[in-house]
Amino acid sequence: MSYKTIVVHCDANEKVGARLAVATELAERFHSTLVAVHARPPLELPSFDVTIASQPLYDAYERQADADQKNAREAFEDATKGKHVSTEWRVVDGFTDEVMATNARYADLVVVGQAYAEEFGPAPDDLPESIALSSGRPVLVVPYTGAPTRPGKTVMLCWNASRESALAATEALPFLKAADRVIVLIVDPHKSPNGHGPEPGADVATWLARHGIKATVHREVAMDTAVGEVILSRAADLGVDLIVMGVYGHSRMREFVLGGASRTLLNSMTVPVLMVH
Repeated sequence: MSYKTIVVHCDANEKVGARLAVATELAERFHSTLVAVHARPPLELPSFDVTIASQPLYDAYERQADADQKNAREAFEDATKGKHVSTEWRVVDGFTDEVMATNARYADLVVVGQAYAEEFGPAPDDLPESIALSSGRPVLVVPYTGAPTRPGKTVMLCWNASRESALAATEALPFLKAADRVIVLIVDPHKSPNGHGPEPGADVATWLARHGIKATVHREVAMDTAVGEVILSRAADLGVDLIVMGVYGHSRMREFVLGGASRTLLNSMTVPVLMVH
């Protein structure tokens, strides 16, 4: 398998450049078509507004939306200029999470940015998990502080023998096959015929080997509430530049709830995270 179509969220955020740089390099590496999606959220007016009073607000909204679209497109063109990659630019009217989830279903990989807690904008804070939980596609989250020029040289696969981690490993195969080093991290493994087996890590290492991937298994012990911290700590210790993990969760009234380790990584990540639900 390969990532033939990569969709990237392209907004007017000043940090979009780091996200676009990663997406463009991946499109070159995997010979993919890179599709930039820019969402124009609808204007939401207070219910007490009347038509006459709303017109100035609508005009201001249109000016800002046009400016954001222009800035986003310029950022995309700057990132892809001179690169050997097929590109497509899309502008879609609608809420960002819904627009991105829909477009993600027609892609092999989605690239988005980490939520930036100190900044407000049209993109919801839970955009990465929203897309992962609703699209069925792998989502690569790029830290707002930036990322390595070519993430994926040292990849850490977080493995707990669950459905989600199995899906993540499969969706990450293009990265795993191209990596210089692959580390399988297992935290608090429990031997079970329905899970890790008699030798935790052995079965997944064998499966990877059949794909031509040589992996090193690391086992760690941690309290349930500290699994995320252990993942981040080991990633730093081992020079990891891409973390792969399955995420579990659910949505309720547009509020997405994830497991503790997933939430910790999304809040404190320092390298890109490929997440799959």
